[in-house]
Amino acid sequence: MILEILKYTIPALIVFATAYFTIKQLISNEDKRRKIEAILNNQKMITPIRLQAYERMILMLERISPQSLVLRTQNNGMSNQDLQGALLKNIRSEFEHNMAHQLYISDKAWELIKTSKENLLKLINQNAISLKPDGPAIQLSKYILEKMLDSDKDPTKKAILHLKSEIRELF
Repeated sequence: MILEILKYTIPALIVFATAYFTIKQLISNEDKRRKIEAILNNQKMITPIRLQAYERMILMLERISPQSLVLRTQNNGMSNQDLQGALLKNIRSEFEHNMAHQLYISDKAWELIKTSKENLLKLINQNAISLKPDGPAIQLSKYILEKMLDSDKDPTKKAILHLKSEIRELF
């Protein structure tokens, strides 16, 4: 009698175990497929945003580069102090306007951007200290641009090059 029961229950248990593990594997594979699909859909949405963030950061760095900034900011009749204040204000404004893009770039790139901004502020302030505050703004412009030529160290150049290399690696 027990032998008869075992004849039917053992094959039934084997069929049950086979079906159970097969269905479990199918469900697991379906979950993995859905997760991958969700990740790919997110990538499709985030990739353009990330690319735009890199573009905005490069544009910001180009706009605050000393050559561009001085030419765009200086007006006739400005004093050294006026120009210094306007340059610092423009740099801070550009930086604050683009700050949210840090979410989409690497930490290293963001640190380089912050360092570029700080070095540029320091460059402007150091050159302004050596001049009379009420002197013509052309003096400060000249000092800043000469410093850039002498040192050949544009504070924004390193960050721009890093952003470009990251973009090439990512996309």
